[in-house]
Amino acid sequence: MPPDVRVKMCGLRRPADIAAAAEAGAHYVGFVFFPKSPRNVSLAEAAELALAVPVGIAKVALVVDADDAALDALTARVPLDMLQLHGHETPGRVAEIKARYGLPVMKAIGIADAPDLAEIERYAPVADQLLIDAKPPKGADLPGGNALSFDWSLIAGRRWSKPWMLAGGLTPGNAAEAVRRTGARQLDVSSGIESAPGVKDAGLMRAFVAAARG
Repeated sequence: MPPDVRVKMCGLRRPADIAAAAEAGAHYVGFVFFPKSPRNVSLAEAAELALAVPVGIAKVALVVDADDAALDALTARVPLDMLQLHGHETPGRVAEIKARYGLPVMKAIGIADAPDLAEIERYAPVADQLLIDAKPPKGADLPGGNALSFDWSLIAGRRWSKPWMLAGGLTPGNAAEAVRRTGARQLDVSSGIESAPGVKDAGLMRAFVAAARG
């Protein structure tokens, strides 16, 4: 696997997680602002964590259908490098958020079967990056972080006009295969580097990056 694969570690909740992600070689760290998630953090917690992130690692906020009031509060309190939209935001809403906050925006797109790929084309013109994730099962409480992957052959060899990141059920055990089969140059991992829901494991973090980069 090429050494230029970039890894985003999402759902960090403790200062030790930040240190472990940096030591492992993460390019991005993600903070989750979604109350139903075991990885949810408050604005105060995220502000403290963000200040501990070393220069050169991008700080990403994951939000789900957040309104302007919530995003105003978030961006005023937490120093961020990117917003990750993980809800049902329309392309128009993505463009609005980009314009209002002046931050790069990553839009998550859930994939279960081939027709879902059309959504990528809808969002590519307005998003700065695309997060191609497994579509959550019907009735799931979480829009992501469900430890599910999708059929990677659906996107094998495909290219889009914007940088993209592969997510969904990634672990140290399948990261290398994911890169090989999809051509992804960026991987997003959350549950796959945890010893329990919301509890990150430094050893799994190191193993994931090592596997992704071969």
